[in-house]
Amino acid sequence: MNIGYAILLSTLAGLSTTIGSVIAIFFRRPSGNFMSFFLGFSAGVMILVSFVELLHQGITTLGFLPAHIAFFGGMILMFIIDNSIPHEYIAEHKLTESEARKKKLARTGLFVALGIAIHNFPEGLATFAGGIMSMKLGIAIAFAIALHNIPEGISVSVPIYAATGSRKKAFWWSFLAGVAEPIGAIIAALILLPFLNATVLGYVLAAVAGVMVFISIDELVPVSCSFGESHVSILGFMAGTIVMALSIWMMGYRIS
Repeated sequence: MNIGYAILLSTLAGLSTTIGSVIAIFFRRPSGNFMSFFLGFSAGVMILVSFVELLHQGITTLGFLPAHIAFFGGMILMFIIDNSIPHEYIAEHKLTESEARKKKLARTGLFVALGIAIHNFPEGLATFAGGIMSMKLGIAIAFAIALHNIPEGISVSVPIYAATGSRKKAFWWSFLAGVAEPIGAIIAALILLPFLNATVLGYVLAAVAGVMVFISIDELVPVSCSFGESHVSILGFMAGTIVMALSIWMMGYRIS
């Protein structure tokens, strides 16, 4: 059980928000089709991993009904978090150069950063749990989460940069939003490790599957469609599932 490795994966996945920040600051807004495909791809990866690996492992360890109770519990948890502290992507805002709008843009960026930080806590748990289970599963989950953290970094940086003109502030806030993920992993380690056994891990993995499916259907797929044509989003989703399926097959079918 490599705790340091699991936390490292969570850190790398979380701080991929800074990649989005760099894209937003230095390359401005990427094309709608690029974002649409990218987010759809991420959703495909997350959903395939959730059902093929995480929920499957929960069913194998716990049985069908307990695993699904944990799975839906993870979805309900994310529903509560999402409704308590929603966050939005930059596609949902129209930027203007008006001075009267700059303060509003700055507030928007800060609230988006706060919302993403809170949403990243359970994602840190997801990566940590996968990394504890196996190195390959941890990498698969970290990869999926990193992909969708990149546009989240864009969504934080764009309004802050537009409002302040400061690359440093835009980058810093996207960095802080991403740091929540390894913090979530560390908290998970402190809480779970004293009680961790096959049964507890089965419940955690099944619940994490629910969290990842909720993120995919509530955020990634709808926002992916909002950036460009829906067919681009669907192509991205299909590509994500195909790439993830091929990678699992090449690793010998079972990651865990």
